[in-house]
Amino acid sequence: MSLTTRILISMIAAIILGKITHDVLASAELASWVRFVLDDFLASGLFALLGKIFVSSLKLLVVPLVFVSLVCGVCHLSDQSSLGRMSIKTIALYLLTTAIAITLAMTFANIINPGEGVNMTTETAYSPPPAVPLIDVLANIFPSNPFKAMVEGNMLQVIVFALLVGLAIGRAGVPGQRIAKQFSDWNEVLMTLVNMLMQLAPYGVFSLLFTLFASKGLGPIEELLAYMLTVVGVLLLHGLVVYSVILRITTGLSPIIFLRKMWPVQLFAFSTASSSATLPVTIRNAEQHLGVGTRAASFVLPLGATINMDGTAIMQGVATVFIAQAFGLELSMMDYLMVIGTATLASIGTAGVPGVGLITLAMVLQQVGLPVEGIALIIGVDRLLDMLRTAVNVTGDAMVSVVIAKTEGVLEEDIFHSVAPRLVEEHKD
Repeated sequence: MSLTTRILISMIAAIILGKITHDVLASAELASWVRFVLDDFLASGLFALLGKIFVSSLKLLVVPLVFVSLVCGVCHLSDQSSLGRMSIKTIALYLLTTAIAITLAMTFANIINPGEGVNMTTETAYSPPPAVPLIDVLANIFPSNPFKAMVEGNMLQVIVFALLVGLAIGRAGVPGQRIAKQFSDWNEVLMTLVNMLMQLAPYGVFSLLFTLFASKGLGPIEELLAYMLTVVGVLLLHGLVVYSVILRITTGLSPIIFLRKMWPVQLFAFSTASSSATLPVTIRNAEQHLGVGTRAASFVLPLGATINMDGTAIMQGVATVFIAQAFGLELSMMDYLMVIGTATLASIGTAGVPGVGLITLAMVLQQVGLPVEGIALIIGVDRLLDMLRTAVNVTGDAMVSVVIAKTEGVLEEDIFHSVAPRLVEEHKD
């Protein structure tokens, strides 16, 4: 049985068993010792611990893998001036897909009208953290202390420092060649570590999802069914159709092959609900299965995990219309344009961790004068939607990496067209 199949079985089993556990714990007549075993020992104890350890292990690899792989990619550039061209194309593509995502979201939300009939007042309570000014976001891209940036996991600063180190190594002659070889060796070691960790993925995925569904069940889905279906529909449209069209037009490659090879990574992203935690898996899949060279993958994918949040933008677009309709407020065309611009810019510097979309949504709502308290309406189902939009985010990152690799002439098309591999190769006797 392949690792992908084992992960899928673990997901299904965790959702079913978690839902059953949640229903059992909701019973008022449940014996105290049974409640202790199911809740305190299993859901909130053992499986919660295993899930946190698994995610922490993934995040452990993110900073060293991004730094080492990006230094390797840059220092081996034969034409370092191409880095600026690649950067502009990457950022332009990310901003374009984000703008398309939120435009689709608001269009379909206005067609479906998920907030009609909710009839809310401003009595609900939600206190968002203060939004960071855009000028500070842009200034914070450049590190004053690279080691502090690594400790805090500030990926934009890590990327900038890695670019500078890679450029310096590439221009340092013989000493640079010696250092470059060491970085290449470290890159191989880190990728091996990713493979080792992937063997434990089914157990980590089961622990994460069982803990989630045992504590929350399926959430207030019935009350927010129209909102959920709207978000899910636009996510699927964007992830399956928009990305496929862009890939086909810009590269001429088969979207079916691309999506088939992204399936294991999408499952992994769905279970972790974190673009950053999935990044080691995304990089490995892009390099070894999609044919994206280290040069493109090591730059495009870490940057995408930081600034490309198409799934989050879709949620924000639908949520903005939903909250406006729920409170009986009208949005003008200028308001819609403001939401598109704000949500697109808000994706820059957004951390790739679960639930961060609610923080940036508060900033979007404030820009158009909508009650921020309305976020309380969707909190109950946001964790479930967060998993799906993370899968869309990583798919967009990988699509852009293929486009950049193709346009830069570094895509290994024989690898891309090869039979879709498993997430981790099985050991052969």
